[in-house]
Amino acid sequence: MKKLAVVFLITLLCSNFAYAGKPVIESGKGYVGELPVLGKKIEDEKTESETKPQYEKVKEFTTKEEIKNIPRDDPAFVNIILKADKNTQYINDINDLLPMLEKIYDMIEDDVDVQKFVATTYFFNKNVECLREKYENRPEFYFISFQKLLETDLHIQTVANLRAEAVKNTPYMAFGGDGKIYNSVNIQDQLSYLLKEIEETIMAIKNVY
Repeated sequence: MKKLAVVFLITLLCSNFAYAGKPVIESGKGYVGELPVLGKKIEDEKTESETKPQYEKVKEFTTKEEIKNIPRDDPAFVNIILKADKNTQYINDINDLLPMLEKIYDMIEDDVDVQKFVATTYFFNKNVECLREKYENRPEFYFISFQKLLETDLHIQTVANLRAEAVKNTPYMAFGGDGKIYNSVNIQDQLSYLLKEIEETIMAIKNVY
């Protein structure tokens, strides 16, 4: 009898606990109580976990024409984008001489008059001399590009002097001996050799890096 009373008490306590929490399963009636709104809770958690992108989508190139060429002649690009080493200043300095070399090349091809040719080559020589003084005691002085530049400058000055002297001396010299040096055929040959040398020097400078 005492054992039966204990079982009855346990059953009564469990029944009261179930009603306090509302969700109860009764025989033949199914679930009794309020169901939690699971869908809204999942959506809230999903919204909190998502983060907005901090950048805009990068434009995709559709044609090769949209890609710009590298601004090789821009010192800012060489210094900042390429992050060149300690020779960057040398690259900038030697690149500055390219337009002058190309101008001399065009002047030879266009057979510009001697006075303009001599003036242009003189200006080029002064720029080369400045670089010679700047790099004379530095490793860059022995670079192939720099040595090629010095050789070409010497050849340019030789041809410029030859043309200037030809204009001045030819009328007073016979066609023979020293006078043969200043004839048009010899001068034209020297200009042809100089064109090839300038081409090689331009390529050497452009291939520095």
